[in-house]
Amino acid sequence: MNKDIERILFSEDDLKAAAKRVGAQITKDYEGKNPLLVGILKGSVVFMADLMREIGLNCDIDFMVAKSYGNAAVSSGNVKIIKDLDTDITGRDIIIIEDILDSARTLYSVRNYLLQKNPSSVKICTLLDKQVERAFDLKADYKCFDIENEFVVGYGLDYAEKYRCLPYVGVLKREVYEK
Repeated sequence: MNKDIERILFSEDDLKAAAKRVGAQITKDYEGKNPLLVGILKGSVVFMADLMREIGLNCDIDFMVAKSYGNAAVSSGNVKIIKDLDTDITGRDIIIIEDILDSARTLYSVRNYLLQKNPSSVKICTLLDKQVERAFDLKADYKCFDIENEFVVGYGLDYAEKYRCLPYVGVLKREVYEK
């Protein structure tokens, strides 16, 4: 375990099992359809790679970059779309893939932005659903785990671009991000 990690919340095996469970549900819900998985970079990339291999359908993929954190431990509240989709989503079934739903600022902005492009549907799939008061009333349609209000890293989640490559999700020690 990394010296900056207080404790592991979800092991590699936990994460694989969750991706399998959610992938099976998406397969069932989108039977006969060709959904577009929209990964929100950079945090969702590891989860999305595992998840899409568990979805038993033809899925297209695309990516967006939306930022509200920078190098801070809390959202700035100012969401910016840094990279837009390359795919025309008119009439498409969209599943936004995100690493964590916490304040909901980023996902609320991204979802509303995508809805303006006339898709058939927009759903949200998140690895982690942090149980906190949200800036917006937004819920995940698919989620792997609920977590308490702790700062977590690993499996794509970062703090100041570090810890993404950890094969598990762990709680970051406070002294690391409260310097």
